[in-house]
This record gives sequence, structure tokens and C-alpha cells, in this order.
Amino acid sequence: MRDTDRALVQAATAVAKLRCRSQRHTVASAARTADGRVFTGVNVQHATGGTCAELVVVGTAATQGVTELETIVTVADRGRDVSAPCGDCRQVLADHFPALRVIIGEVDALRVVEIGSLSG
Repeated sequence: MRDTDRALVQAATAVAKLRCRSQRHTVASAARTADGRVFTGVNVQHATGGTCAELVVVGTAATQGVTELETIVTVADRGRDVSAPCGDCRQVLADHFPALRVIIGEVDALRVVEIGSLSG
């Protein structure tokens, strides 16, 4: 992992610790562009379902004119767990950013994989 990857995990963890304090927001995500801009977001839970943090990040980046994301990470449990995107998010991310790098794994053994290599 690159230093910038570790910094991205730290960014997502900081958002999770600060903003994921209720059942409405339990997961945070951070994504980086090739030029180093970082976008963060949290999931939005509702009685009818919700929106995943990854999709909030994609929308946030899009509002700033971003058309390509380089790397993304998602954390849960107030930053104590790193999670792979769910199946629906994997599909959206792969469709929009086929070269996207995803940080996954145990917190003490993180690794970077391409979105297309994730199953599900």
C-alpha cells in the first residue's frame, strides 16, 4: 500500500469516528482522485433501506466535476473495520470507474485490489 492509501484509510476513519454515531450513519467511505483530491461520505439509513457511503462519495465527487476516482475505502464500526463494497456498489463502481482501486482486508493487513477482482 502507498502512503496515500494509508492516508485515505485515515480520512475515512476520521469521518466514521466523527459522524457515525447513530443508526442513521454507520459506515464512512473516502475516495481519492488521481490528482490527490479526497471526497468522503457516510451511509444514510432509513426505514425503507438506505444509500451506501460509497454512492454518497460518488455523488459528492460528481458535484465537484470529478469524472474519475482512483482509490476508495469503506470503514465501519467507527473506523475499526474496513469493508468491501456491497454487490450493488461494486457494480456501480465498476461501471463508472473500471480501473478503481479498492482498499480491503483486516485493519492490520490491508491490501489494494482492482474493483473488477472483487466477487459478488
